[in-house]
Amino acid sequence: MTIRDWPEAERPREKLLAQGATALSDAELLAIFLRTGISGKTAVDLARELLNHFGGLRPLMECSETAFCHAPGLGRAKYAQLQAVMEMSHRHLQASLVRDSALESPQAVRQYLSARLRHEAREVFACLLLDNRHRVIRYEALFYGTINAASVYPREVVKLALECNAAAVILSHNHPSGVAEPSQADRQITERLCEALSVVDIRVLDHMVIGDTDVVSFAERGWL
Repeated sequence: MTIRDWPEAERPREKLLAQGATALSDAELLAIFLRTGISGKTAVDLARELLNHFGGLRPLMECSETAFCHAPGLGRAKYAQLQAVMEMSHRHLQASLVRDSALESPQAVRQYLSARLRHEAREVFACLLLDNRHRVIRYEALFYGTINAASVYPREVVKLALECNAAAVILSHNHPSGVAEPSQADRQITERLCEALSVVDIRVLDHMVIGDTDVVSFAERGWL
């Protein structure tokens, strides 16, 4: 039996159109992405098998090209398609920030930075550069580290902010360990960056630390 033989209300695509994407399970969403199954398996059967193989939807979406392409029913075309979908999601989130003030959309800022940094296997330090209305000018990943550290140079942050004519910045970095709690070193480098940027009248509005399931805001902690 193929998916076309299922009752209409149980077919993933029809279910999505009738009830919205949030009504679908991970397997049903993945089945729509796959479009077709393989010999002896429907797209939903294949999706369930892939989720079990990778350990869930997120590990599948974040795995390497090699691991992705070696899984049954996938390949380079699907990998390219997935990367395009993920980048469209990033750009959609960024467009919302460009349109609105970052200060008025703190949840959108969290979602965008989390989408950008949460999956990184090494520590990455990035900046959101903002205009005088606190709208996003640009996102820039500046420094890359090992699994637990990145060297951050205030001079380079100041240089970038001046090049972009930024009035303010939101700093961010991820913790590959998955634990978002800031370290003492995180607090110290934030103080140094605040001091360096204040010399050229650029405000640090926040520093967000991205973990696996949580985001810690320095501003919310009262550390800025």
